[in-house]
Amino acid sequence: MTASTANDQRFREFKMPDVGEGLTEAEILKWYVQPGDTVTDGQVVCEVETAKAAVELPIPYDGVVHELNFGEGVTVDVGTVIISVDTDPGAGPVAAAAAPAAEAPAAPEEDEEPQGRQAVLVGYGAAPSSTKRRPRRQQPGVPAQPAALQAELNGHAAPAAAPAPAAPVAAPAPAPASVASAPAAGRPLAKPPVRKLAKDLGIDLATVAPTGPEGIITREDVYAAAAPAPAPAVAAPAAVAPAPVPAVVSADRERRVPVKGVRKATAQAMVASAFTAPHVTEFITVDVTRTMKLVQELKQDPDMAGLRVNPLLLVAKAFLIAIRRHPDVNAAWDEANQEIVYKDYINLGIAAATPRGLIVPNIKDAGTKTLPQLATELAELVSTAREGKTSPAAMSGGTVTITNVGVFGVDTGTPILNPGESAILAFGAVKLQPWVHKGKVKARQVTTLALSFDHRLIDGELGSRLLADIAAVLEQPRRLITWG
Repeated sequence: MTASTANDQRFREFKMPDVGEGLTEAEILKWYVQPGDTVTDGQVVCEVETAKAAVELPIPYDGVVHELNFGEGVTVDVGTVIISVDTDPGAGPVAAAAAPAAEAPAAPEEDEEPQGRQAVLVGYGAAPSSTKRRPRRQQPGVPAQPAALQAELNGHAAPAAAPAPAAPVAAPAPAPASVASAPAAGRPLAKPPVRKLAKDLGIDLATVAPTGPEGIITREDVYAAAAPAPAPAVAAPAAVAPAPVPAVVSADRERRVPVKGVRKATAQAMVASAFTAPHVTEFITVDVTRTMKLVQELKQDPDMAGLRVNPLLLVAKAFLIAIRRHPDVNAAWDEANQEIVYKDYINLGIAAATPRGLIVPNIKDAGTKTLPQLATELAELVSTAREGKTSPAAMSGGTVTITNVGVFGVDTGTPILNPGESAILAFGAVKLQPWVHKGKVKARQVTTLALSFDHRLIDGELGSRLLADIAAVLEQPRRLITWG
């Protein structure tokens, strides 16, 4: 067995998995381990944020962490190696390669796939660009840098370095691999938009002092370098004149934040929905005084003890009852097969505002739940979403959704359908308003409901009947018993 084969069997690589349904990338939020730490099979090593949720990743190996290939805050393609583990740390130092150090193998051609086994975890798949990049040969005395990070920052594969001289190369002193150290030489680290900005401003990135994580040059660094302040070509941060930088920032008065994670997924989904499904939105204003009284009564009911009872709970129940009376509403449009798929289950989505953005987890088989069961699952759903722990499975398979815009004091709106769903109900603020009740104008608690639906699935009559039934239950909540 050659030294290369032994090393290949000893060090196991863990790739970024597809933790959702067809997701292509995830951002590393936090590492729970560092090089040199001992890990066991099933131990959580990091937390990543996908386009749907934050997810903790367990390692499938026992051993010692050898290398972290990416730092926190870096977005990584699915199928890319993010951590390697030494599964036999007691075997001693890593075996040297059989070939002499002075005769390093030539880098493969641009369109040549690397030879040997590529370990790909079941269901993960390899990153599309993983076989197209030319590996960068390590120069003596230059700290190592993860190839994937360099490729991401530069926008393409790193160029091969000049051939090493035909003289023995001293082995570097052993040290744990780290992604925190910036390169001491070579191409400056900057993302493609920053490189374009520097080119437009006529700034040589080699003269810019980086302030970003891992030695990355940021937009602010480029603007600072473009400021009309005298400075040497290569200067330490302390030597930079402090005066003109605020002027550049104030002249711009803009902030740019990369679109990623939940915000990116929400934007893509809303655009796809708005320009795919023909939306129709209808509105109804309803007296919910009796429903608000029922909320207070249920809070004192022994069967609801310890449960969170609020108006949204009864709106959800009214929505479910109305769908049961009009089951054709609960459907989906299959564009590929040109079919309407009618569903005998209701997965009720609840739009939840979280620190990471708007997400829509759903209660599975909500139509079969009793009121106490619905209250329990609704509370758990909201709590999990606010903690950022909602699983991708909890956000897939929804059929209809409720968005509670009333909590922000908003009367109503025109909600956009969650992709793949047939209807979404907006529940507005409940306000004390003058209302004709039993022939007299009285102060009553009133709200406005807005129902958007896919007009390919639901025509105007069906949508109107659905909305009218929701309002009827909320106006006379005893229908919860007679209709439910």
